[in-house]
Amino acid sequence: MILGAVLAGGQSSRFGSDKALAALGGQTLLARAIASLEAQCDSVIVVGRGEVHDRPRPGMGPLGGINAALHHAASRGYSEVLTCGVDCAGLAPQTRTDLSPAPAYVADQPVIGLWPASAAPALDVFLATDAKHSMRAFAEMIGARPVTLPTKTANINTREDLASAQEHIDGL
Repeated sequence: MILGAVLAGGQSSRFGSDKALAALGGQTLLARAIASLEAQCDSVIVVGRGEVHDRPRPGMGPLGGINAALHHAASRGYSEVLTCGVDCAGLAPQTRTDLSPAPAYVADQPVIGLWPASAAPALDVFLATDAKHSMRAFAEMIGARPVTLPTKTANINTREDLASAQEHIDGL
């Protein structure tokens, strides 16, 4: 079974307000991310917004959210976790297939990845070190491969990014 996890615990500091609630194409970014994962996963959780808390603590960046999702998945019998940030504006319908087999991540957006739930203990150890806690360092540590997707996924960090994504939607 595959668990989908939307990472939504960030501070949105470059955006200026809670970007999870920002609207794009008539839906919030959070709703878009959830819907895109629901189409590809057996169930979906939101990490960092009350349902599931970052692990080992808030403020660890995306790896804290992924760690929480991996532990949640492992404790409930899921074999893999498909992750995306709340700011990705939704995934293409074949993203899970493009990333299979796990572990793999999107080369230009490593927060989007397909991770084995069995990697949870390794991520615990990694986050307990003084090493730089980067997505790519974790991916390398567990042997994840970078994948270039056929279609680029939007990454909305600023209001300008949101406006550009809206213009793209309006132009379709």
